[in-house]
Amino acid sequence: MELGLKQRRAAVAAATAGLGLATAKALVDEGVQVAICGRDPERLAQAAALLGDGVVAIRADVSNTDGATAFVAEAMERLGGLDILVANAGGPPGGMASSTPLDDYRSAIELNLLSTIAMCLAAVPSMREQRWGRILAITSIGARQPIPFLAASVTARTGVTGFLKTLATEIAADGVTVNSIQPGSHLTDRLRSLHADQLDALSADIPVGFVGDPADFGAAAAFLCSEQARFITGTSLLVDGGAARGLI
Repeated sequence: MELGLKQRRAAVAAATAGLGLATAKALVDEGVQVAICGRDPERLAQAAALLGDGVVAIRADVSNTDGATAFVAEAMERLGGLDILVANAGGPPGGMASSTPLDDYRSAIELNLLSTIAMCLAAVPSMREQRWGRILAITSIGARQPIPFLAASVTARTGVTGFLKTLATEIAADGVTVNSIQPGSHLTDRLRSLHADQLDALSADIPVGFVGDPADFGAAAAFLCSEQARFITGTSLLVDGGAARGLI
């Protein structure tokens, strides 16, 4: 399907690996001019080389609000504007709700909630002015169906979902859509670090019978950024192989 994205400009945060990189790749394949960021210069260079000529690589740390704002500002400057923002960041350490230290919750909120808000606040004014924009945040199935051993992540990403829903309503009439995409288990480095010896059991618990391919996730993310998705806003899309069992 032609997604109507050729020559659009996108900033994809934390895109040196995993689902961020998969999303950036899907957008590049659709003809989007993409800026990515990462903290490690070597990994950043490797990701940019994988994505191909024309990708803008920005060294930035989006785990704090200053770094998140700076990334969007530099992406806008180097791309000559911005049409698409994919807000993303790494995941907080694991821990149960009752035993996770309060400071770990604070760190998770900075990493996954406040950084997303900062990126949105930096991107929204120009999108509203040009009357076209796509904001997409990569969150987690945990925002829909809590994961007991990822309490800090669940807490922060649920907050992101509420913020995005509120923002979507506010700016919908300006031609800017705001959505989140909620991954389940995909074969990324983070999944391997959390479930290194449990991948077979994890697959068995997913109705489709296998762990997700990041490329499939990227394709779904790209669609939510497309021209055809103009009537989709304020939505949280599960990409989880049917793992979430709730009706809503």
